[in-house]
Amino acid sequence: MDAELAAMAASGATTLVSLMVTDSWTHARALMGRFLARAGADTVAITGLDDARARLLLTGTTADERAASGIAAEWQTRLCGLVEAGVLTGEELSALGASLRRLAAAAGRTATVHNTVSGGTQHGPIVQAGTVTGLAFPPDPSPRRE
Repeated sequence: MDAELAAMAASGATTLVSLMVTDSWTHARALMGRFLARAGADTVAITGLDDARARLLLTGTTADERAASGIAAEWQTRLCGLVEAGVLTGEELSALGASLRRLAAAAGRTATVHNTVSGGTQHGPIVQAGTVTGLAFPPDPSPRRE
């Protein structure tokens, strides 16, 4: 295998492992699942992602370098195997690495939230958040007084 492809696989695997202990894991897992499905990998590979994450989380600390290195090496081997089998091209591997790096960058960013409440007295809860989607508030059961 070409040294450049091996380096891309190593970088992608390391980034994948770093995402396993972040809030972005769900997105990273879905990305890898789609990628592996396109590459023709079976569901065992996706189950392997969950197993790897569970092993990493069971180490007791997210900074256990030995566990993280071992899992990254496993995924580097898997990615290299897909390239060597001709299932995965260098361009696809590069695109995967770029997507994982974008997720990792987003996971490391902290959002600054600035909310302003105005317009009089508020008689209900005020929710502060960076992004809120899919909200459904039930109707207020108390009668209104005017």
